[in-house]
Amino acid sequence: MDFYDLIANRRSCRTFEKMELEGDQVQIILRAALMSPTSRNQRSWRFVVVEDKADLEKLADIKEKGAEFVKDAALAVVVTGCPNDNDCWVEDGCLAAFSMQLQAEDLGLASCWVQVRGRRLSDGTLSADVVRGILDIPESQDVLCVIAFGRRQSRKPPHEEDDLKWENVCLGKFNT
Repeated sequence: MDFYDLIANRRSCRTFEKMELEGDQVQIILRAALMSPTSRNQRSWRFVVVEDKADLEKLADIKEKGAEFVKDAALAVVVTGCPNDNDCWVEDGCLAAFSMQLQAEDLGLASCWVQVRGRRLSDGTLSADVVRGILDIPESQDVLCVIAFGRRQSRKPPHEEDDLKWENVCLGKFNT
């Protein structure tokens, strides 16, 4: 698959088949994260691989809406970074997370991002604190996101050229 097809076909998937991933697929996805570009090549991100069904079910409840599908994923990867060590930890984590998602698509797998940083439960509890409690992540690490992976039940159509928002591209200078 060439890059255009890869990026056009990568769509968020929230319904997964009840199948585990093959061991080499997990390694290939993680390799994509570990090869992703980072600011000053610090590579200060950390990744927690979650395959335990009980923990996946707990991760599905880390925010009010938007994480419930994690319980049905074959695997989740939690992306963290240390703000005290690297002021670009968010950007570095985003690049790693998206690299994993593109790699999964290239393997014929599906994925979906769950935003954690800055999210809360209705009682005000930070979603990142809930994730820390489930996975024993130290306070020094901030949680960026959870990426759920699995085999898709159905495929969405690719992104269409007609849907691209070219009006959001400014040439030379910002214009409204």
